[in-house]
Amino acid sequence: MLKPVMGLAATGIVALVLFKLFTLFILPLIVVAVGITFVVLKWGFILLMIWFAIWLFKKMTRSAETA
Repeated sequence: MLKPVMGLAATGIVALVLFKLFTLFILPLIVVAVGITFVVLKWGFILLMIWFAIWLFKKMTRSAETA
């Protein structure tokens, strides 16, 4: 009668240990990947703003005969 309960407890302990190892090794990799993604998005947004400013400057400084 006690054997199935002990097997279930052992399975729970193994699952807990595996979960702790997963969070110890995989979670930092996920956090680094998210950080790199945000840096790439930030640089893309900055470059897009610079490109838009140059485009707007060229459009506003054009003379009427070239338009």
